[in-house]
Amino acid sequence: MKLAPHLHRLGNDIVASYLIDLPEGITLIDAGMPGHWRDLQRELAEIGRPLADVRGVVLTHGDSDHIGFAEKLRREAGVPVFVHTADAHRVRTGEKPQTAMGPSRLGPMLRFLAYGIRQRALRTPQVAEVVEVADGDVLDLPGAPAIIGMPGHSPGSIAIHVPVVDAVFVGDALTTRHVLTGREGAQPAPFTDEPERASASLDRLADVPASWVLPGHGAPWRGTPADIARAVRAAE
Repeated sequence: MKLAPHLHRLGNDIVASYLIDLPEGITLIDAGMPGHWRDLQRELAEIGRPLADVRGVVLTHGDSDHIGFAEKLRREAGVPVFVHTADAHRVRTGEKPQTAMGPSRLGPMLRFLAYGIRQRALRTPQVAEVVEVADGDVLDLPGAPAIIGMPGHSPGSIAIHVPVVDAVFVGDALTTRHVLTGREGAQPAPFTDEPERASASLDRLADVPASWVLPGHGAPWRGTPADIARAVRAAE
């Protein structure tokens, strides 16, 4: 789905990843669930770009519902997969700490599970090789994605600022749709390793100049990163 010039969303409000389409090539932000490979193929066909134009996929963190088709893309098309050093082990192995599930409602939780089953998320391939990044890096990819460390949801959670599309991609540093309760609006994300650290990381968004804030779950936010950070804090 096209959000703005050069900016597209794959998936939906349950699980989303993003495609940045520029003349010099394509950068993907996250890789959703394995079944979202079909969404990638459809979006590329609609914009008339071959898979070979994808230059890299940058992961906001290492959880399975964000790495979906990354290994397929790496293995079949040679596309490098970028992730923060602190989440590299999680991406390669799937190992992660147990976290409290927090509030939930049966209906939304079952819908999230059913969606994951349809998108083949129960057997998400881990990524065999990654390119590690750090806070402050600007990647040599279309759009020059800038890495902003946002530890808390996971040790290597990041936001990714892409000025050319006036957007910052925040993964699970926050959410606008809670996958376990169905509640909509800016709020903390579930399954967070260190909630207090995640809350503190929201300060990193305060001075980011963007008018799109794009989470991994929920509707795109039209407004400043500072505004959504305040809204998340108010919902804590």
